[in-house]
Amino acid sequence: MVESAQYLVYLLSAALFVWGLRRLGSPATARSGNALAALAMLLAVVVTLLDRGIVSWTGIAGGLLAGAIIGALLARTVKMTAMPELVGVFNGLGGGASALVASAEFFRTFQFTWEIEMIGESALLVAARAMGGGPGLGAPGAASVALGVLVGTVTLSGSFIAFGKLKGFLPGRPVVWPLQKTLNLILFLSAVGISAVLAAGAGGVIDLGAPTVLLAALAGIALLLGIFLVLPIGGADMPVVISLLNSYSGLAASAAGFVVGNPLLIIAGALVGASGLILTQLMCRAMNRSLANVAFGAFGGTGVQAGADTGDRPVRRTTPEEAALLLAYAQSVIIVPGYGLAVAQAQHEVRKLMDLLQARDVQVRFAIHPVAGRMPGHMNVLLAEADIPYDLLVDMDDANPEFPRTDVVVVVGANDVVNPVARDPGSPIAGMPILDVDRARSVVVIKRSLSPGFAGIDNPLFYNENTFMLFMDAKEAVSSLAREVKEA
Repeated sequence: MVESAQYLVYLLSAALFVWGLRRLGSPATARSGNALAALAMLLAVVVTLLDRGIVSWTGIAGGLLAGAIIGALLARTVKMTAMPELVGVFNGLGGGASALVASAEFFRTFQFTWEIEMIGESALLVAARAMGGGPGLGAPGAASVALGVLVGTVTLSGSFIAFGKLKGFLPGRPVVWPLQKTLNLILFLSAVGISAVLAAGAGGVIDLGAPTVLLAALAGIALLLGIFLVLPIGGADMPVVISLLNSYSGLAASAAGFVVGNPLLIIAGALVGASGLILTQLMCRAMNRSLANVAFGAFGGTGVQAGADTGDRPVRRTTPEEAALLLAYAQSVIIVPGYGLAVAQAQHEVRKLMDLLQARDVQVRFAIHPVAGRMPGHMNVLLAEADIPYDLLVDMDDANPEFPRTDVVVVVGANDVVNPVARDPGSPIAGMPILDVDRARSVVVIKRSLSPGFAGIDNPLFYNENTFMLFMDAKEAVSSLAREVKEA
């Protein structure tokens, strides 16, 4: 009876998860979607805590207290600009937690085998049944353990490498070496081989020997694999990597759900894994990338030499006063936000500028590149924080035909996503879809300097005849533009 009620609550939570995920698809219903997902998780946690098979209440209380303190500190101290790094860390911790859960269940099942010679086979069976399990996980259970450890540990190490690249602790450029793909393939096949041995041993096909050594070897290989998969990927491609690692964390959680026999964990993990994979696929299409290349760490341009000889070319400098006149007397303006906007926290100033231009009957829209910033939806989140109407945000495919008919484009802290070099088949970012801002009548680029973007490639846009460079901090520049437009 109690178990039936527990599964009914799990079913309700699963339905709430699906409903919440559905409502997250629209900005108008996203808040309620978050609330529904939070309610689903609360129900799942409460019903799991009421299960008599859990650990002591002291351990639970300690974990809840520690998590609440850490979460509160992060909520108050982490800036919006650091959200990509935080998401990366969360992905890694989620994968690591799933790997630990799978490992713990593995050790719980096999802990008596270390003393089998002393206590005998019958005692082993009695002790194992007393723990609520059986004499072993069986082949499916061991395969789930191996999958959870493999995917979870890859997610852990890969996410922290991504964190290091985003934070600047590691080089943002792709780190490549000879026979890189061959090494990754060897590591992957080794992990698959160890997983097969664990499953065969748990199923009684072969003598497992030292299961802990095999599991430790699998975890070690997975750690290396996660590192080697993410190191060769350039910082400009981090949004795709973070999305893929998010998918991995969901798959690891689903595998852990199979190990511990928790249906809700299986469903929730599958939802995260599937949604992350779909998002990754969409972003890959937007960047003309292959999902296989992302998964096996084989993309991200090296191109630090590209355009290196353009540093002496003249640029057309402008001032806030001159740029404001262009904007004030334009009929249509498209604003292109980038990572520089996030760093400067200029979204509220952008909102003020938008309001002033709209008051002058200027049509204002925002062109959003799918991988602008350092995480999926980075620019959408920032603009939503400033209460900019979502219907003014235009996707890349819809924005590009509009640029030739646009009077002024204002590029705020974007670089790689507006780089015309991507049209050159010989460039390191060849084939990457970009926002065609260079085809607008006038372009105002707000940037601190002519330094290249995260891809390390010089941008010919800066030297075009129709481009005006405003060398200022993004927040200060947009604030000055708003002030001058108001006085124009």
